[in-house]
Amino acid sequence: MARTTNISRPIIEALYTEALVLADEVRAVFAAGTREPLAGEDAYVRLALSTEGLKTTTRMMHVLAWLLNQRALFQGELSENQVRLHGALPPDRGSDEAQLALLEPETRALIADTAKLHQRIARLDEAWRQHFETSPVRAFQDRLGRELGQLG
Repeated sequence: MARTTNISRPIIEALYTEALVLADEVRAVFAAGTREPLAGEDAYVRLALSTEGLKTTTRMMHVLAWLLNQRALFQGELSENQVRLHGALPPDRGSDEAQLALLEPETRALIADTAKLHQRIARLDEAWRQHFETSPVRAFQDRLGRELGQLG
């Protein structure tokens, strides 16, 4: 896979579109937590849906905020310095495995998709903050990979 040396507008726009679609799915799934409980509904499942829904929604809002900052940078509405000082992606709060086990497989898959998107954005944010410079450790790993590939 080729390495990106900078973030381009098409990359940000594609990620933004992906994030909006995912955020809409999250809203649709977790909006059920705002209704009155149904008769016989398991309180633990409802609690798991509520807490994991809050974490998932927060995760998506952090991703969207980061992407909006990048879009504003491209549009000249924010300076690079402003984004570097105030636009970092907050760390993710992982899901509770016990609560995840109470949720439907489709809901767990959606939560996993949001976590994967957050991880991708976090890697992009870190690389952008380092000006896409390769760390000494990464350079050594790349060299080892090339040399081991030549042996095979």
